Amino acid sequence: MLWTAIRMLIGDFGKYLGMLFGVTFAAFLMTQQGSIFWGLMSRTFGFVTETNQPQIWVMDKRVQFVEDLKPLSETTVNRIRGIEGVEWAMPLYRGLIRARLSNGVFQQCWVVGIDDTTFIGAPQTMIEGRIEDLRRAETVIVNEEGANGLLARRMPDGSRIPLKVGDTLELNDRRALVVGICRTIRTFQTQPVIYTTYSRAVQYAPRERKILTYVVAGLKPGVEMTAVQNRIAEATGLKALSQNEFQMATLSFFLRFTGIPINFGISVVLGFVVGAAICGQTFYQFTSDNIKQFGALKAMGAGNSRLLGMILLQAGIVGVQGYGLGVGLAALFGLRSGLGQKTLAFNLTWVHLGAVGVAVTLIIMFAAALSLVKVMRTEPAIVFKG
Repeated sequence: MLWTAIRMLIGDFGKYLGMLFGVTFAAFLMTQQGSIFWGLMSRTFGFVTETNQPQIWVMDKRVQFVEDLKPLSETTVNRIRGIEGVEWAMPLYRGLIRARLSNGVFQQCWVVGIDDTTFIGAPQTMIEGRIEDLRRAETVIVNEEGANGLLARRMPDGSRIPLKVGDTLELNDRRALVVGICRTIRTFQTQPVIYTTYSRAVQYAPRERKILTYVVAGLKPGVEMTAVQNRIAEATGLKALSQNEFQMATLSFFLRFTGIPINFGISVVLGFVVGAAICGQTFYQFTSDNIKQFGALKAMGAGNSRLLGMILLQAGIVGVQGYGLGVGLAALFGLRSGLGQKTLAFNLTWVHLGAVGVAVTLIIMFAAALSLVKVMRTEPAIVFKG
């Protein structure tokens, strides 16, 4: 019987392709849009992910996300260092500063000031140069995307000459010598990222009463993080978050206060509805065209449970093939689009694969249910009708 079900499915090749197209389209669109959505959301806290040395981030209690910068007093660092359970605490500066290129063009850049001695907060991957080169006077390290993109020198013919080690910039009218190129995790913002020491970043930054952006800290071995966070909050009146908590706070802000989830959600729902409509209608038409065959099987003694198994097998074959093709095409799309500068935010995870698998299962169950009702109501005598 099962082999008969497969032959019936493949025999009506046009409708088989129609069902396969519906499931493939749905799986592709849901996987692609879901992966782009998560890739975009993961970039919102990319700076926190990149700065992975600290266990605790201390900030103004009104900070809602990583780029909601509210400066702190310089004395905060020493106050946190004196709290029980804190092994080390370092200042971290992050702010937007206008850079002037050698050709006179101005460009807004994120400037990150890391601890002068320990280099806590430094980028994880260096392409050229060394982090230690920042000990030289007036030196900075630029991220790869910025060096090849917005900080590159544009020629009259439209070509770009990337910023390289040995070139100079001006940050707030102060000279900055490029001594390294680093690779960083992409963030939601597109501005170039420039790393330097904290003391030098304070000189580059516009003069304000408060300059310090964050205090990053590490814990002594065996100390409970929650207890230390509570002590910091009680002693300073500031907010102390773990790396994961800071990431989730940033993600929550973008989910609640931007239209990104709604826009991508509409695309995912559209893919599900269109896939269900195409697959359901085509599968129902396939069953209607083969209703005499099902009636003949009933006349030969096949029960409803056997016919149910045949329909589920047919739907399952279409579902598995459509799921594989749709997910495969989405993964290929992400791979191809992610080459070069990796401007596309595409992050395919096992969660997406599982969620799309559940959605495809629902589509197949819907299509099978429509056909099953018609088959269950079929009388064996239909084979004798003209």
